[in-house]
Amino acid sequence: MSRKAESNHNIVFDCKYHVVFCPKYRKKVLKEPIDTRLKSLFLEKSKALNTEIVEMEIMPDHVHLLIKCDPQFGIHKVVKHLKGYTSRVLRLEFNHLKSRLPSLSSYFVATVGTVQLDVIKKYIESQKERGE
Repeated sequence: MSRKAESNHNIVFDCKYHVVFCPKYRKKVLKEPIDTRLKSLFLEKSKALNTEIVEMEIMPDHVHLLIKCDPQFGIHKVVKHLKGYTSRVLRLEFNHLKSRLPSLSSYFVATVGTVQLDVIKKYIESQKERGE
């Protein structure tokens, strides 16, 4: 896979992160139609944050994201904004989630090198089949 670097006028970068998080107690609440809405919210908010979601898979009890973002903004801020925004909107749109979508502030993040990128993308894509 070829490397595509971005620029923010003072830094040229190609930073990708594999992020995994789940609802508290791994409750299986991220099912249709919530998962479809969650995907669109992630894409909407990532665009507003000037980040790119390279790959995404929503499982009933956890989320995998492959995110490309500006290192000056930082992955922690991106995840914080994505989780906060999506949680707030989902609770407003799906009343039954007000009590069933306890948020969890922790998450897993790993940097992804160019060599690993294809492997990580295939892993995220395969999560739906493995979970069923």
